[in-house]
Amino acid sequence: MRRKAPKPDPSSSPLAMGWRSGEDDRNSGSEGAHAPEPASETVGDANARERKPRRPRVEPTPAQRALGLLVRREHSRRELTRKLTARGVERDDAVAAIDKLEAAGWQDDTRFAESLVRSRASTGHGPVRIRAELGMHGLGREAAAAAMDAVEVDWNDLARDLIRRRFGDAVADDRDIQRKAADWLLRRGFTGAQVRAATRFDPDD
Repeated sequence: MRRKAPKPDPSSSPLAMGWRSGEDDRNSGSEGAHAPEPASETVGDANARERKPRRPRVEPTPAQRALGLLVRREHSRRELTRKLTARGVERDDAVAAIDKLEAAGWQDDTRFAESLVRSRASTGHGPVRIRAELGMHGLGREAAAAAMDAVEVDWNDLARDLIRRRFGDAVADDRDIQRKAADWLLRRGFTGAQVRAATRFDPDD
């Protein structure tokens, strides 16, 4: 079975390309003229045609704002409330949004407190400083104590390890280094007993 020849493209015909026969030339007495081309579209016209209208920006709800903060890290109720009101959310709306997230398990002060204790202990801060920070987040003494117990940090070992890494073995015999090490631990929030255990220096002397 013979295959049909492809249909010629009309745009490639001699007439479409502006060619005229010799007979036409003799009759007209002039060379064939091209048909006028349509005006080309400018870049600005093309951009205007292709530009799509922007969708109006939808402001997130207070709960969505709070959830966006919680997915990054744990937050206390007090911290979340402060951040939401700083972003223009009314306090009552912020509290209502946090209540919903707390009921759904997204926000939890107990979980936040334990996370903060682990984070601060890992960066070399002592229990006195950590308890004070928990209090700034609105957690009472019992909640702070429960979080400290849940994490189970050996504060004496942590203090010794910090001193060993910062001051080396010289702290064992050098009284001046012991004093410097003791002051440094106190500033980081360790108790007097933990300082004595780590430096063999009594900060009360």
